[in-house]
Amino acid sequence: MHLPARFAAVIVTFTPLFLQQRTWRHAELLLIGAILAPGKRTVTSLLRITGLGRERRFTNYHRVLNRAVWDPCAAARLLLGLLVTAFAPRGPVVLGIDDTIERRRGKRIAAKGIYRDPVRSSKNHFVKASGLRWLSLMLLAPVPWTGRIWALPFLTVLAPSERYCRERGKRHKKLTDWARQMALHARRWLPGREIVLLGDSSFAALEFLGTLARHGLTGHYSPAAGCGAVRTGTAAAAWDDRAPAYQGCALADPGRTPRP
Repeated sequence: MHLPARFAAVIVTFTPLFLQQRTWRHAELLLIGAILAPGKRTVTSLLRITGLGRERRFTNYHRVLNRAVWDPCAAARLLLGLLVTAFAPRGPVVLGIDDTIERRRGKRIAAKGIYRDPVRSSKNHFVKASGLRWLSLMLLAPVPWTGRIWALPFLTVLAPSERYCRERGKRHKKLTDWARQMALHARRWLPGREIVLLGDSSFAALEFLGTLARHGLTGHYSPAAGCGAVRTGTAAAAWDDRAPAYQGCALADPGRTPRP
């Protein structure tokens, strides 16, 4: 597949993550397909959009995600570097963190749990949802041709349910535990940059903010803005005036993002 030079240069950045060249060729095609495919980006839809809908060895592409050896954490670091260079080369790096429930059923979906459905629930009405809970760390940045701030995910982790951990004799991590690890990863990946971490009331926990403070981050929560802010450096209170601008920012989705 022939790509424009500037486009190809970005994709080639991820080549060192894969030990085998054959695995990288499969991963490269999936990456291109994920950018081009509309709607749900399953492996099947990615192969179809790249002209491989009749590929007989389609299982090789599934193995990129479930068996091949590569480092997703290193991939997240490279992706964050590309995003910061393109959208936040100067000033504070504003990150958002939020969880989402992927509604999945089946005996093989072992890490699923029962959670509150944030979409269908209200203050007086509680609705349960079964599925997988994912926690995503995103760069919040204005995209020039959209006229608004977009949330650009670069690191997403699965937060298994308490039942899943108990059945396997593992320690269950709370949502704030996962958020702490992710935030400290971003701190190590961006040395010398000022970082602001925004989240909803789920992350307004003293233990979470205190842990970040012990690692050189200053915690600040803004009830008026309806979000938490964990900020490196000083003058955290100055963030109050800017936080509302990041409320309701759009989540980047290559399948839905309008083209310029």
